[in-house]
Amino acid sequence: MVRKGFLWILILLFSAGCGIINIKKSGYSAERFEDYSEDLTSSRITFEELPEVKEPKVDHGAIRAGAGSAVDKDLEEALTHNTNIKKEEPYFSGFTILVYSGVDRDLAFKTRNDLYSVFPDINAEMQYEQPRYLVKVGKYINRIEALKLFEKIDEEFPTARIIQDRFKRETLGNEQDLEDAEE
Repeated sequence: MVRKGFLWILILLFSAGCGIINIKKSGYSAERFEDYSEDLTSSRITFEELPEVKEPKVDHGAIRAGAGSAVDKDLEEALTHNTNIKKEEPYFSGFTILVYSGVDRDLAFKTRNDLYSVFPDINAEMQYEQPRYLVKVGKYINRIEALKLFEKIDEEFPTARIIQDRFKRETLGNEQDLEDAEE
């Protein structure tokens, strides 16, 4: 008995879904409410007008030459402190172009040699991080700096990609170039 009732319900739902049984919607069409309007001003919250903000008058004659020096001095000390901390760190974070990463040593050497033959002015660096060999090109502080060379390399080596890396501080160049790049 329950099975029969369940079967009839399934047939009815299937028929309604397929359009065999046409069920009319009850209610009215939206056109009936076209001209409807309602005034809600009596129930809305109202706020008082805000007073106008008057700019304080600055007496330029009263400003001393060193009036902002306390903040400037603190800022200068903080910048100097951060610069000194960065100089003491032996490594810095940056980006490099990874041309090859894999366990095949011969393929790593072949990729490095192919890089030298296609781009003789580029210095490719090969590293071994157990169990894989890495062929990397360039040391950049920003990803954008690496894009110019990456676009050239990508034409010949489509598996190349820009990755994050850490470099020893002295490998980038002299200390002044590094300070200019970090600012």
